[in-house]
Amino acid sequence: MTWKFDQAPNVACIASRAIFEGEPVLTVSHFEDDHSWAFLDGSEFNPSQAYLVAMSEVLDAHPDLVEIVDLPPGWTASRAVSDKPWSRQLDD
Repeated sequence: MTWKFDQAPNVACIASRAIFEGEPVLTVSHFEDDHSWAFLDGSEFNPSQAYLVAMSEVLDAHPDLVEIVDLPPGWTASRAVSDKPWSRQLDD
């Protein structure tokens, strides 16, 4: 896969522990202030269950995330289950 995200593969991102334990990524945030990313499992965010990992680690585990590579900074994408389309919304 050619890398298409606006951050390099080795740039740190936030990821919920659950997505490395087999849960799908159901919420993705692309923060406007620093263009960083967060990949979450859709449950309520608990900082004690968050990892700081390289973006490539998340994409290696969840290659389907290439579908949201064009998510602009300041936007969040979410889906109810992993086989449904992403819904995108501008953050408040």
